[in-house]
Amino acid sequence: MPKKSSPKVKEEFEEPIKKERIRLGTRDLTQTCLPFERPVVELEKKINDLKTTAKEGIDLSGEIKSLERKLEKAMKDIFDQLTPWERVQVARHPLRPYTLDYVKYLTKDFIELHGDRHFSDDRAMVTGFAKWGAQQQKVCIIGHQKGRDTKENLLRSFGSAHPEGYRKAIRMMRLAEKFGVPILCLIDTPGAYPGIGAEERGQAEAIAYNMREMADLTVPIIVIVIGEGGSGGALGIGVGDRILVLENAYYSVISPEGCSAILWKETSRSPDAAIALKLTAHDLLDLGVIDGIVPEPLGGAHRNFEAAAENIRKVVDDALEDLKKISRKELPELRYQKFRKMGVFNGK
Repeated sequence: MPKKSSPKVKEEFEEPIKKERIRLGTRDLTQTCLPFERPVVELEKKINDLKTTAKEGIDLSGEIKSLERKLEKAMKDIFDQLTPWERVQVARHPLRPYTLDYVKYLTKDFIELHGDRHFSDDRAMVTGFAKWGAQQQKVCIIGHQKGRDTKENLLRSFGSAHPEGYRKAIRMMRLAEKFGVPILCLIDTPGAYPGIGAEERGQAEAIAYNMREMADLTVPIIVIVIGEGGSGGALGIGVGDRILVLENAYYSVISPEGCSAILWKETSRSPDAAIALKLTAHDLLDLGVIDGIVPEPLGGAHRNFEAAAENIRKVVDDALEDLKKISRKELPELRYQKFRKMGVFNGK
């Protein structure tokens, strides 16, 4: 059983989310809720109002319990039947935990390392080493990082990495391989940065190079899509021995908006594109593209950060334990065969 986190650790983990809620002018999800979340948020607001009134000495326990039952039913009715497009919206929720939130909660002594030794340091890609789990196993962590406000989003390019981000990532992977340290990649990007400068510095080549090099690394690689998994931007750190996707995350060759614009010349059909792309975790598992789904608490990771993080802890612990049994020489071949099995060729 995972060790229960202390109130202090939990508070530190949730602090960035709380600050963002305050910045948006609310301590609940009222102003940041998605359209289909509104009935749930309204019930939550009523419950909070009644609890505030009850503090004045009025007995409202019956009304509160009744509303809590309605809230639980509404949550299940909504979130158990999300459409692919609604899951995309949940994956993009502004209060959803990002890479550094999970790193701060799940690891100890994280040391972030910077720079690609060629051009600059890309803040959209976070890399470093940390201690994982009860055994304090050393791991290399690489992940996309979005911002919590406009200033930080501009600094981190909204989670869209430049070529130097991918070159920094592969530099850390080689360092991990040198010391026999497992690699954990956390994907959360709408796609690689599409600017002219990024193209001039070799965006496509950097991503392709990473994919080739990751296939040959002799240490375990665990990949988890924690939010958005868009196009080559995700694949640049997405070649691994275990590919996992959070329940409300998505992993796709293109965003639904981009697909809709190409196929139908308008973005209003993004919900149709989301269905056609088969981008949800359940679709991907059925297609054999991923190895497993990481459950999220009811309502999404943004509603219960600790539960979402503990689910990630469990799947990573299990994957590390399984991959320990495979020799370093065997890992690249098994990884190669894993990706060769994806897709079907119908040529004559």
